[in-house]
Amino acid sequence: MTKLGATILALIGLAVIGFASMLTFGPENTPRSATPNKAPAARTPEVANIPLSIPVAGITANQLTNTWGDTRGGGSRTHEAIDIMAPAHTPVLAAGPGSIEKLFYSKAGGTTLYVRSPDRRWSHYYAHLADYAPGVREGMTVTRGMLLGYVGDTGNAGPGNTHLHFGVSRMAPGDRWHQGTPVNPYPLLAGKRKVR
Repeated sequence: MTKLGATILALIGLAVIGFASMLTFGPENTPRSATPNKAPAARTPEVANIPLSIPVAGITANQLTNTWGDTRGGGSRTHEAIDIMAPAHTPVLAAGPGSIEKLFYSKAGGTTLYVRSPDRRWSHYYAHLADYAPGVREGMTVTRGMLLGYVGDTGNAGPGNTHLHFGVSRMAPGDRWHQGTPVNPYPLLAGKRKVR
């Protein structure tokens, strides 16, 4: 082999080693994908599957209206739940399993009930109830579809405006029953089962 041939082979070898290192290390010598033209996967926000049932007996997904974000109180606040219209005393059923964390009467929500999910990461809020089902009490374990109460117009619903105000909140460790970050329950009940 000639001196020129050996030099060319040495240069090719160095080029191959340099190219290989470019594929496996970035500019700061940090590992990266061996596919140089593929962009790294974007970080996606937390997505949680929450299989929920419609919490009013006899109501189907196509009867739901997305009232999330509607203005209330003459524009002083936004609606952080959905209203499920139904006749008075229609059974209200547990949308998901958990335990009854709080039975509460408030001026706005009237007769209300809060169910905390088994993993304690979610809270389901039922408001404007006419009454609770017999035997319902705080601390009670509930299963999906269990009778919790009845549709009403208590609180600020307005006489005759019978509906269930249904809310879902993402709960942080230490959050109490009335805290959490509200999320739109409409897509969870209308067939799109993920919340971001």
